[in-house]
Amino acid sequence: MAFDYQARLRRVRDNLDELGLRQAVICDPMSVQWLCGWHVDPGERLFALVVRAAADPVLVVNDLFPVPATVPFETRGFSDTDDPTPIVVGLLDPTQPLGVDKDLPARFLLPIQACMHASLRLASPAVDRARSRKDEAERALMRAASAVNDAAMAQLVTFVHEGVTEREVAERLLGVYRGLGAQGHSFPPIVSFGAHAADPHHMPDDTRLAPGDVVLFDVGCVREGYCSDMTRTFFFRSVTDAQRRVYDVVRRANEAAAALARPGVLFSDLDGRARDVITEAGYGPYFTHRLGHQIGLTDHEPGDVSASHHEPIEPGVCFSIEPGIYLPGDFGVRIEDLAIMGEETVEIINAYPHDLVVLP
Repeated sequence: MAFDYQARLRRVRDNLDELGLRQAVICDPMSVQWLCGWHVDPGERLFALVVRAAADPVLVVNDLFPVPATVPFETRGFSDTDDPTPIVVGLLDPTQPLGVDKDLPARFLLPIQACMHASLRLASPAVDRARSRKDEAERALMRAASAVNDAAMAQLVTFVHEGVTEREVAERLLGVYRGLGAQGHSFPPIVSFGAHAADPHHMPDDTRLAPGDVVLFDVGCVREGYCSDMTRTFFFRSVTDAQRRVYDVVRRANEAAAALARPGVLFSDLDGRARDVITEAGYGPYFTHRLGHQIGLTDHEPGDVSASHHEPIEPGVCFSIEPGIYLPGDFGVRIEDLAIMGEETVEIINAYPHDLVVLP
C-alpha cells in the first residue's frame, strides 16, 4: 500500500517547529519506518534519520543493510570500522538546538552532544503525535488486522478442552494467524486459566484446564505491518454467580467508556468512566491498570488511556479500551477492544461479541 511520506514529513516538521526545533535526529526504527517505508533492526549500530527544516532529510545507515530503491530520502552509509558521528554532525547546524530521539543510545548521543554548541531537546513527541493520527490507509490496515484477530479468536476457543495446557493453546495461535494472512504475533500471547487470569500479564505455562476455570485470551497479530490486540474472557463448563457478576461489571465498563468516546473527550475521562462503573460495583481496588494504550505499527505506541493523560482524543487516533477486574488467587476478567476515533464518532474495530460464553 502506498503512503504519502512527504505528507508525514511535513507533519513532523510542523510539530518540530511548535517545539522550537529546526533539526532532529530520529532513530526509533518504527518512526523511521513510518517516515520512509523501510524497517531496519540495527542492533548496536546507528540508524538515524536526520530531519532539517531547511534541507531534505538524510538517512544514516550502516552498509550492512542494503537500501531499497523505494526509500524516498538521500542515504549516507558507513562501515563497521567507521565512526558515524561525523556523518550526523556534518548534517547539523551546531549553533541551533537539536532535537533528539528518546531512543538514541548514549554511545551516540554523547559524542553528538559534544559537537553541538546549543541545547539538546527531546524531539520524540513531534514524531509520536504525527504517528498517532492514522490516515485512511492506516485505518484500513488497522481494521484488517483486527478482523484477522476476530477470526483467530473464533478458532482459538475451539482448541479449549479439559486437560489442555495454556502453553499448548498459545503455541497453536501462530499457525492460525498465518493461515488467516497475518505475519505473526504483535506481542507474546496471553493464555490464562483459572486463578492465572487474576494476573493481567500472565505468560502461558503448563497449567492444565479444569472444569470451572476462567479462560482468558489476550492476543494480537501483525498484518501488513499494523497491529491488532484484543482480550476476551470465557468460562469452561460452568460459571458461578460471582464470576457472572464480575463479567457483567467489566462488560459494562468497557461499553460505557466506548459510549463516551468522541473527538475532544479527554483520554483521562474515558479511564474515569470505566473506573467509575467498576468502583460503584465494589471492585475499584481490583482494576489495577490504565484503561488502554495507543496502537499502530507497534502494539503499544506513545500515548495511553489513563487518569494522567489529560489531552483530548483527536480523529485518527487508535487506542484500546480494556477494563479488568482481578481477584488474586481466584479469577480475573478483562474485555478489550480497539477503537479508531473518527471525525465525529468512535469506531470499535473488533466485531467479536461481548456476550458471556460458557465453553463446553
